[in-house]
Amino acid sequence: MARQLRQAIAGYPYHVIQRGHNRQPVFADDTDRRQYLAWLGDAATEHGLAIHAYVLMDNHIHLVGTPAREDSLSATMQALGRRYVRWFNTRHGRTGTLWEGRFRSSLIEADRYLLACQRYVEMNPVRAGMVAAPADWRWSSHRHHVGIATDPLVRTHPTVWSLGNTPFDRELAYRRLFEEPGDKPSEGDGGTWIGQRLAHGKPLASDHFQRKIEETKGVKLLPGQPGRPRKPIMGRPVTKP
Repeated sequence: MARQLRQAIAGYPYHVIQRGHNRQPVFADDTDRRQYLAWLGDAATEHGLAIHAYVLMDNHIHLVGTPAREDSLSATMQALGRRYVRWFNTRHGRTGTLWEGRFRSSLIEADRYLLACQRYVEMNPVRAGMVAAPADWRWSSHRHHVGIATDPLVRTHPTVWSLGNTPFDRELAYRRLFEEPGDKPSEGDGGTWIGQRLAHGKPLASDHFQRKIEETKGVKLLPGQPGRPRKPIMGRPVTKP
């Protein structure tokens, strides 16, 4: 029986991470990385996922993307995963699983946190000590956003367009984001607020935003009140404290 796809809220961006099984490498060389990105583009186009930012690390990947439909995110990751794992195993003479279970994702409140999230994603190689600056790592969306190279995979989010009226203005403003410390409000090594939210599948969003989504989309985002619900006493309604 095919695995049921997880549903996302269409039209809202998500931060996604998928790790290698037991933290093992999922890319052995640049050929692997090029093939993964090519098939990511194919799957995203087919299933309606706009990719805004990404980074390919040695043993995991990060994406920021907006699904056009409720199943766009899961369908993209599932199609890409099946295709890439078969190819990777054949190319490197291995068998078995490559990924550590299913991907993790966090809904993003774009106006407040999308730029911080893209910064977090594109700073991964710097935090890992692989390069001195994000522009030095070829396998991310950063070079596209700062005008060094054009990446056909990237679909710029409206929040990034709002950084300036011209490409030069936007690229300059985007570079300056990486001169500021932290992601919210300060940044540490792997224990950042954004990383913690993603690890627990919690939205990168304010409580107000989450309540609005709950009311308009009929989904549960905020945790409920702790403890069991109070039982009514015979003939007497339960009153709230």
